[in-house]
Amino acid sequence: MRATLIAGLLTTTLPLAPAAMAQETQDAPALEEIVVTAQKREQAVQDIGLSISVVTPQALADAGVSGLNGLETVTSGLEIESQFGGGQPAFAIRGVGFRDYATNNTPTVGIYVDGVAYPFPTMTQGVLFDLARVEVLRGPQGTLYGRNTTAGAVSIVTNRPTDRFEAGLTLEASSYEAISAEGFVSGPLGGGARARLAAITEQGGAWQRNRETGAALGERDRFAVRGQLDLTLSEATGLLLAADIHADRSDGLGLRLFRPVTLGTVRPVHTGRDTSWGSSAGFAAANGIAVDTAPFRDNEGFGLSATLDHDFGPAALTAILAHGQLDRREFNDWDGVPEGVAGVLFDSEIEVSSAELRLVSASTVPFGWIVGTYVSQEDLREVYNSDFGASFGPAFQAVRTPYSQRARTFSVFGQVDWAVSDATSLIAGARWETEDRDLSDLGTFANGFGTFNFANGRTDGVLESRSTGFDEWSGRLAVEHRPTDGLLLFASVARGIKSGGFTAYNTLNPRGIDPFAPEELVAWESGIKWDAGTRLRLNAAAFVYDYRNQQVQSAIFDPALQAVVGRIVNAPESRVAGVEAELWWLPLDGLTIEQSLTWQQGEFETFADLDIAATTAAGAARFTDRSGQALGFPELSYRGAASFEWAILADLQARAALDWSWRDQTSLPLLGPSYAVPAYWLTNASLSVSPTDATWSVGLFARNLLDEEYATTRNFFAGFDLTPVEAPGAPRTVGVRLSVRR
Repeated sequence: MRATLIAGLLTTTLPLAPAAMAQETQDAPALEEIVVTAQKREQAVQDIGLSISVVTPQALADAGVSGLNGLETVTSGLEIESQFGGGQPAFAIRGVGFRDYATNNTPTVGIYVDGVAYPFPTMTQGVLFDLARVEVLRGPQGTLYGRNTTAGAVSIVTNRPTDRFEAGLTLEASSYEAISAEGFVSGPLGGGARARLAAITEQGGAWQRNRETGAALGERDRFAVRGQLDLTLSEATGLLLAADIHADRSDGLGLRLFRPVTLGTVRPVHTGRDTSWGSSAGFAAANGIAVDTAPFRDNEGFGLSATLDHDFGPAALTAILAHGQLDRREFNDWDGVPEGVAGVLFDSEIEVSSAELRLVSASTVPFGWIVGTYVSQEDLREVYNSDFGASFGPAFQAVRTPYSQRARTFSVFGQVDWAVSDATSLIAGARWETEDRDLSDLGTFANGFGTFNFANGRTDGVLESRSTGFDEWSGRLAVEHRPTDGLLLFASVARGIKSGGFTAYNTLNPRGIDPFAPEELVAWESGIKWDAGTRLRLNAAAFVYDYRNQQVQSAIFDPALQAVVGRIVNAPESRVAGVEAELWWLPLDGLTIEQSLTWQQGEFETFADLDIAATTAAGAARFTDRSGQALGFPELSYRGAASFEWAILADLQARAALDWSWRDQTSLPLLGPSYAVPAYWLTNASLSVSPTDATWSVGLFARNLLDEEYATTRNFFAGFDLTPVEAPGAPRTVGVRLSVRR
């Protein structure tokens, strides 16, 4: 399969390049020049020696992506795994990720909306709407962004208020009675002020069903509103005020058994759209739900930001103040059976405040530079509720784990670009960051045990606290060379740091919440960006990543209690290496073809991991040498897309689009080969008609066109291998879309 994909990619595109170049004329259509702000100034993406993928609103619409997690289907090498199908995603780029279903720890991928960081992954689960573009940057990002990340960054750029009146509305109706509506209005208010108001709502779409009762699951009920006020304070100064509110009261995702289990009776494998759920009586009563309550979300939040820009002439100053809040109540059934084996309910309150100040030079020749500082405070208060009634008995039908966490971050960063000649530039960047992270008031309390805290064995209800932090530097050195017009060669080495943290699960041992250390990544990369004329573009890169103290979900052994304790641990040394390529081609007028391919491999170089089964049987710690074992991510991911536009009548045009993606098998070595997620294809298609002035369009679309039955992740929760479950992907949906704009 992998050889076929690679051969197909090469034979269907590259040999045709000379023909495409021969067809070029001065008036022929050309590939669009894509402008990004990845380096805090407007630049053509082909002029930047960074691996960047840019996702357009059209690509998102063609693939039916309305949430951040869907970006993996339109970006090769990006993986976004929903932990147990819940609202806590795990992001990875080039195999560098962090799996943790708890709320409190930072991701390896930085998520930004209009320059504002979202440090908690669960805060990113709103809808994507009214966007200008999405920029996906690969590799450590610390010399240009407020927060430091090891894998990369996803920068979401929304549309700004306009100087003239504009308005638009898009309506969709599709399978399973799903409907959505997105609209905006934008324009001048007078006196140097412009405003924009955008909103979206999604309803319906319950595509799963309970095989025991026939009840439907998957109903969407979410909306978001964003308002922006853009003020021209003077000829050199502008102020953008933004506010958003959002709510998600949708059903959760139902998991399915991928192997039969015996729990009171034999539970066969779930097939098709089937799932199961249920809670114990004690868990339901303690959390105010019914025993047959389906997985749900009841989340709402808001965000405020103010961005001040001032042009000094030689340099431009940007200051961003932001505050965000999320109130989360989310119930998930993580066992796929009607009994209360592994139900979980999160009650969370999140607040994040941040300030960023940066100064960017206007010119990049012979020197371009940026300096900045960033400060933030993150507060999380959460109760993590668990249901183990069917696996550990009635006394454990309602297990509560309350805790609070506060993190304070301060950093200074900068980068210098030096054009040593007309063809060659050197880049050097550095960052210093300090962070304090405090966990407090943590306990694990079970039904019928009163104030007994399982986390420390005390009967007086005394709670546990921990602290960690770091003072670290990171940076980047790079060289860019342009031997001829349209060709850029680059090479770099960068060091990134990911915060340490705490394993904030229910625990029977205080060692379970001892902090794990920060991880370090040193990234070596070389690449090429080549515009072979105006109709063919090829970007490619090769990379090697050296990990130190990689953070891994595992367990430790407490010799005093002779007990295994689940905890995130640090693997001393790991390595990831790979290559990637992206290609854009206009073989005919109106026809655009895109191809992207990522191949990557990773393994532990030094890691002695606790063997849970052997330790439990022996009563003493037994370890497995995992050196040389795979890290656990898809080695190959591939995406292709083709669109064709043609005239129907003098003032009417049609557009047909097809996109397809393939994700390799994902091995999860710490869980064993039976938990490998099988490879799968996804295909989407659309057909639309619009006038040449694009004031309206009407079209049909199909998502998961071939009705592929696939899973996005596999895992178990209650007891080792007791309930082997997987998170299923949605089946084929078809629908109609109507858009109007003026």
